[in-house]
Amino acid sequence: MIHGLDTGFLVAAEVVEHADHSTARQTLSTLLAAGDRLALAPQVLAEFIHVVTDPRRFTQPLSINDARDVAERWWTASEVERVFPNDAATTQFLSWLEQFSLGRKRLLDTLLAATYHQAGIPSILTTNASDFALFGVFNCITSGTGA
Repeated sequence: MIHGLDTGFLVAAEVVEHADHSTARQTLSTLLAAGDRLALAPQVLAEFIHVVTDPRRFTQPLSINDARDVAERWWTASEVERVFPNDAATTQFLSWLEQFSLGRKRLLDTLLAATYHQAGIPSILTTNASDFALFGVFNCITSGTGA
């Protein structure tokens, strides 16, 4: 099976001080050992770099260079399939915004969900399943507390 990576899950997997770090790493290890693959959209990397370099979020944020290096390692990993928003994903994104009356705080997750859905990705690794369960098309695998 293939699982789309959400930014929150990626942050949890990479930031040791994150409350869900151990669980996220264990989840990844289990899925990859079973032969599962991961999907990653470029917008996740941009948001990842933004989050992990923020000193208001972490006592030991990554430098921009270290964050970029981590993002590049994920982007080029052999177990990662790169997926991109296309015309169908954009149409789905706009449709879901209207269908579910979503506001500005749901834009990034909705575009990511539409990107993964249009790429045929049935499962999302996330720290917050409610961000994606609404759409009714994903199996959401969480890494712990959902924070």
